[in-house]
Amino acid sequence: MGKVFQNWLNGCNVYICATCQCHLANQEEIISKQFQGRHGKAYLFANVVNVSLGPLEDRVLITGLHTVCDIYCNCCLAVLGWKYEKAFEEGQKYKEGKYIIEKAKMEKISQAEPPEVADDVEG
Repeated sequence: MGKVFQNWLNGCNVYICATCQCHLANQEEIISKQFQGRHGKAYLFANVVNVSLGPLEDRVLITGLHTVCDIYCNCCLAVLGWKYEKAFEEGQKYKEGKYIIEKAKMEKISQAEPPEVADDVEG
């Protein structure tokens, strides 16, 4: 087996896997914190990194029938949540292509942003 490539996120507030501390998403990617996962509260993200997708399945959730696939941490293979592939109800279409990560499966870290590199301008 080869070495696992990891994306390292820049930003002040980054969400990481609670099991292995692999970076998952920047705080700016949060669409909503008002979601329910299998084990409690969950966040809806526009984009995430360092995850793999499981097989597609139709699942009846609180808001109706959706086609989803579980998402797994690339580093430790923990199930983190799921990705919405298709929503069958018109009012739920905004979720398509978005990711749910359960709050219990992630942690938030604060890190210093790298300094901006100024362009040298000769005048």
